[in-house]
Amino acid sequence: MAPPRILLCGDVLGRLNQLFKRVSSVNKAAGPFDALICVGQFFPESPEQLGELTDYIEGRSQVPLPTYFIGDYGIGAAKHLLSASKDSANLGFKMDGLKVCQNLFWLKGSGKFNLHGLSVAYLSGRHFSDGQQFGTYTQDDVDALRAIAEDPGIFDLFLTNEWPSGVTNRASTSDLPHGISDLPGSDSTIAELVAEIKPRYHIAGTKGIFYAREPYSNVDAVHVTRFLGLASVANKEKQKFIHAISPTPASTMSAVEISTKPLNTTLSPYTYTDQTVLAKEATKRPSDSDADSQYWRYDVSQKRQKYGAGDGDRLCFKFVSSGSCPRGDKCNFQHDENAREQSLRGVCFDFLNKGRCERGPNCNFKHSLQDEGESYSHKKRGSENASNRSRECWFCLSSPNIESHLIVSIGEYFYCALAKGPLVQDHILIIPVEHLPNTVLLPPETEIELGRFQNSLKRYYKNQGKSVVFFEWVSKRSTHANLQAIPVPSSRAAAVQDIFNLAAEKLGFKFVALRKNENSDGRKVLRTQFDKNFSFFYVELPDGTIFSHLVEENERFPAQFGREVLAGLLNMADRADWRNCSQSKEEETKMAEDFKNQFQEFDPNK
Repeated sequence: MAPPRILLCGDVLGRLNQLFKRVSSVNKAAGPFDALICVGQFFPESPEQLGELTDYIEGRSQVPLPTYFIGDYGIGAAKHLLSASKDSANLGFKMDGLKVCQNLFWLKGSGKFNLHGLSVAYLSGRHFSDGQQFGTYTQDDVDALRAIAEDPGIFDLFLTNEWPSGVTNRASTSDLPHGISDLPGSDSTIAELVAEIKPRYHIAGTKGIFYAREPYSNVDAVHVTRFLGLASVANKEKQKFIHAISPTPASTMSAVEISTKPLNTTLSPYTYTDQTVLAKEATKRPSDSDADSQYWRYDVSQKRQKYGAGDGDRLCFKFVSSGSCPRGDKCNFQHDENAREQSLRGVCFDFLNKGRCERGPNCNFKHSLQDEGESYSHKKRGSENASNRSRECWFCLSSPNIESHLIVSIGEYFYCALAKGPLVQDHILIIPVEHLPNTVLLPPETEIELGRFQNSLKRYYKNQGKSVVFFEWVSKRSTHANLQAIPVPSSRAAAVQDIFNLAAEKLGFKFVALRKNENSDGRKVLRTQFDKNFSFFYVELPDGTIFSHLVEENERFPAQFGREVLAGLLNMADRADWRNCSQSKEEETKMAEDFKNQFQEFDPNK
């Protein structure tokens, strides 16, 4: 089946006759096309242009093919969109567009829908806080997109009216349109959203110029994103306002196809902040003082204890969700350690902030605090607090939340369990029995047992014609450590070092290499590289070499780095995210029993 053919258009500004004349011409010459998507202001700038719009809405003129728009502002927008909202055919929850007239659909608020096999996410309106009923997006619209971004799968298209702040970071200066940095129409909230959604194409309007950025790589994803900024219809500068694409839906692509990166691919423009650009935009748009709302969702109860530099009652969304915030002490919102702990225990962010969640029973997270019988804001320290953490931790053997059916071997200091959502068959986690944040600083006596577990797994995998890669991500806010063991075909073992070096180069760092000798002192040397005040990643290659990297305070480092690199090595890009690999409890139980039966002769605890 041929991929869909889509036309993209910038700000229409009510110039529908000129737009559809051009569309009809392109459709006749190079079509047929399946749909037209418009970004930027759709409605006129002056009342004199309303007659043209009214002719289409009232049926005197015909829209030539299905047309979708998100620029719900301009002259006449309130009247026509209010009428569309009240139409009985548009009542209910419709993310695929409210019908304004035949072949014309308004994508309201935010959401996602399927367009000829393409997964499309959108955010309508602009970031203003002037109380308009139409033409502005709300925090709820942003939150809905953040929830959507957590769904499995890859988004093909992301539609916004304004450009994301910083999109030109790391771009080739020779391709930048003249004067681009002085033009209004950028939004830092959109930059945050697109970094989370990671679409294959991001399309925006508003700036009045055409710009096709080089593809850029995404953090925690194997595919690239292409940004397209489109000019307004019939602009005097004759900038390109209509563009055709024909992308194959990601859902039908192979792992190799989806992970292919063009030679001109750059690093993500959103992994650092261009302070100069942001400062210019702040002076142009006073309302950008509210742009920090991207880092929080809802007001926090006054009862909760606050941490961090902020003095307001709002949580920093980035800190709670990821454990770090690129703004550090300059962030205007609260870095709440208690909220972070609750998030790690699986508590819904909306519930933490609002006391309720609109997704209700459809939410995948918990709607209760996970430290029963204890005040959230006056949490006790010491042994009682550690006991509570152990009861709620997913990895503590004493916890009611542990998925014990995945455990395959238990020692004195460590136990082994099959990974949930495994990258490959026999993907194993080596986990300390004690509730500790990493395996690097464990007491020396535990290293002997850890070595036995690792050697047993090496023999087990070797018996199957495989080598093993061990790695651990140590966030400075980690709660319970796990050392991952992933088998790779022995024929690919020699390539492991090269692919980790290549991945490090793409992220802008180099590994420190430590050679493990016959006395197995590689981990002793590793400890000298470790600083508990920083996050840390290390990987032990099949030949015994250990690569380590100390993550700087403001450095963006993907938490699933090790898994993503090996997914690329094994051509399993679709399995880079463990959430795409979920299995039923029955399947997991059978998988664990099969492993135990095969591992029995190698198990050091038998």
